[in-house]
Amino acid sequence: MSIFSSKDIETATGTSGAVRPELAALTGDYTIDPAHSTIGFVARHAMVTNVKGGFQDFTGTLSLDGTDPSRSAASLDVVMDSIETGNADRDGHLKSADFFKADEFPTMTFRSTKAESLGGDDYRITGDLTILGTTRPLSIDLEFNGAAKDPFGNERVGFEGKAEILRSEWGLTWNAALETGGVLVSDKIKLNFDISAIRNA
Repeated sequence: MSIFSSKDIETATGTSGAVRPELAALTGDYTIDPAHSTIGFVARHAMVTNVKGGFQDFTGTLSLDGTDPSRSAASLDVVMDSIETGNADRDGHLKSADFFKADEFPTMTFRSTKAESLGGDDYRITGDLTILGTTRPLSIDLEFNGAAKDPFGNERVGFEGKAEILRSEWGLTWNAALETGGVLVSDKIKLNFDISAIRNA
């Protein structure tokens, strides 16, 4: 994943062509810290309210190059059996053949292919999202939250992200009609990411 665009690098350079140290210093490989990260979603239920959920088991990596954004990359693997919405029956339904078929397709994956600056601390990362064996492009808008060293000596980077998908495009088509019109579960799903990643030793 690239959190800096070529425009940022150009702005950071002077006549000598040197890159701003704070950008170059972030170059390296990172591992997402699941204990301090969340991957969540929001779905409209019965046309009147939102149901929120998330995934409790996931792994991911970042490879950042602060001097050459095109060489940066990100990957994410999510265990579908770890879905949690606060209701055991609903969680079981989501894991079933009606939705994620968790036994047959145990993971959801994302692999980045492109990143761009939107100005300031705002960025957009595009990649391939695979659900139920179907791979389609997904763009995630990000806000870079900065970098810091924690009390245990870990060098961290953090960002928040959001995206929207139509679940039907990945084969998630189960629904039920309402007597008053409309359907039980919205096709549009909002995705939310809050990620902290630690630089590898």
